[in-house]
Amino acid sequence: MTSTIDRPTLTVQQLGGRIGARIDGVRLGGDLPDSTVAAVREALLRHKVLFFRGQDHLEDEQHLAFAERFGPLTTAHPTVNTGSARVLRVTANKGMAANAWHTDVTFVDRVPAISVLRGVVIPPYGGNTVWANTVAAYEAMPGPLKALVDDLWAVHTNSYDYAQRDEENEQPDANYTRDDFASQLFETRHPVVRVHPETGERSLVLGNFVKAFDGFNSSESTALYHLLQNRITRLENTIRWTWQHGDVAMWDNRATQHYAVADFGSEPREMRRITVAGDVPVSIDGRSSEVLAGDAEAYSRLDELIS
Repeated sequence: MTSTIDRPTLTVQQLGGRIGARIDGVRLGGDLPDSTVAAVREALLRHKVLFFRGQDHLEDEQHLAFAERFGPLTTAHPTVNTGSARVLRVTANKGMAANAWHTDVTFVDRVPAISVLRGVVIPPYGGNTVWANTVAAYEAMPGPLKALVDDLWAVHTNSYDYAQRDEENEQPDANYTRDDFASQLFETRHPVVRVHPETGERSLVLGNFVKAFDGFNSSESTALYHLLQNRITRLENTIRWTWQHGDVAMWDNRATQHYAVADFGSEPREMRRITVAGDVPVSIDGRSSEVLAGDAEAYSRLDELIS
């Protein structure tokens, strides 16, 4: 399906039945007309992840300026310092990547709203990224399973970071170690089903930062986690992107998970991510997520959010 939105030069090409679209005819930066920014946001809320080709002109400054059009920015990361206040460098040189399903930074209470990722060094093979639609996963659940998750809560923590699941390497990224990532402990209790603040859709809040579910012991939590997570990552809910130089991906972090595939051998790979701040998730019955450990105020200030 192809549609024209806003100006004739901006087109949205749907790529998957449940997730993903490519936008053509736009040069990303901070100087885009308000109407174009609105059209991109509309497409993002509908398709959950957007892809832009041919953005070779982008450097960190223009990347920042574009992301800032969608709301206040977070710092680069709550614990990791990769040399920039706002830009997180995600590098790998031993075939490593974020090779586990996750929604970004769910271990804090103020889960990021939007992530904007650009490829800086693309390996000659492999290194794809896969996204899954957590709204579609919830909507496809049978009634009895919805009845369970609608009132279910889970504890998320950075001590369960995807980067620490790599048993073959001593550090998860070329720029930081496991100790860096866990230098400050964060734990937050989130509803498993949140109400999206812009669309009103119900979305699953899961991924590899989940430590345990309320009311379930360790073995039960593990079994329940896999039951629910497997629903999210069914192929029908996913889209896989093969990166080229000049590509930018933008996703709604409130309605997706993603997985960076570590299949590029010893080839270098570098991505740079800028994050738009988000609000505290709210459950179906109106309860907000609860901080159990750590203060994320330095990462993202709730009082800066646009109402």
